[in-house]
Amino acid sequence: MKYCALASGSNGNCYYIADGDDTILVDVGINTKHVLLRMAAIGVDPASVKAIFITHEHTDHIRGLSVFCKRYAIPVYITAGSYKGSRLHLPEDLVHIIAPNAQVVIGKLTVYGVPKYHDAKEPCSFLISNSVLNIGVLTDIGRACDNVKQVIQHSDILLLEANYDENMLNYGRYSYYLKNRIKSGWGHISNTEALEAFMASRSPRLRHLMLTHLSGENNEVELVRETFAPYCEDIQLSVATRYQETPLFDTEGAVDETSSVTIETEIVVLETVFSFSFITTDLSS
Repeated sequence: MKYCALASGSNGNCYYIADGDDTILVDVGINTKHVLLRMAAIGVDPASVKAIFITHEHTDHIRGLSVFCKRYAIPVYITAGSYKGSRLHLPEDLVHIIAPNAQVVIGKLTVYGVPKYHDAKEPCSFLISNSVLNIGVLTDIGRACDNVKQVIQHSDILLLEANYDENMLNYGRYSYYLKNRIKSGWGHISNTEALEAFMASRSPRLRHLMLTHLSGENNEVELVRETFAPYCEDIQLSVATRYQETPLFDTEGAVDETSSVTIETEIVVLETVFSFSFITTDLSS
């Protein structure tokens, strides 16, 4: 599998995941011009994208969606609440309304919806699996609920939000209202909260942690790296920045063939867990 953060941060988010010819994007939160430039930088053809999955309707996750999906006629998978909240009017044949805990098959990839706490209409994160490796994309999570913990536990590759440093937020220039919104349990998780969730739920199968969705005002790349580095000596650690795409990572050759039976068995269990144990009640109120 190949994966990359094309954009990550409070100014825009877009994540690329592919297995051979089966390619998806999670969110298109930067304009189409910059999506194309960043895809070109990693050698990706935008016409190869088979589906776009939207986590929620906030601008930094849908800014480029309308133009990009129309230009390349790409199906969009989005919850009813997120689509209504987006106020977008996409071509009907491209819109696929899904439940927050839906399972969608795109070629060799199965995309699991992950209901979560965030101040949006009907938000969800996603875990993407090819039945051997799992890539979890967890941004805009107000708190580390059981669903988030399950994704961390079952991920081989984890893209995890580390949005803000508590001191920078508390003593920064944001308004009292905005500070409270961010740390309310419905906004974002801090570096410390992300580390606590990561340490509590990580499993031996994890091989790459990428920290994502850093605040431009209340966080710093080196601060995030210093926070997590002591706990990631046995895995790859990356920090996605708001300024450019990450390298295109490739898991080819990284899977231990002797352990494939164990991994596949875990996936069967994972599918059962994700089908029946995700929180399915309304998390938006």
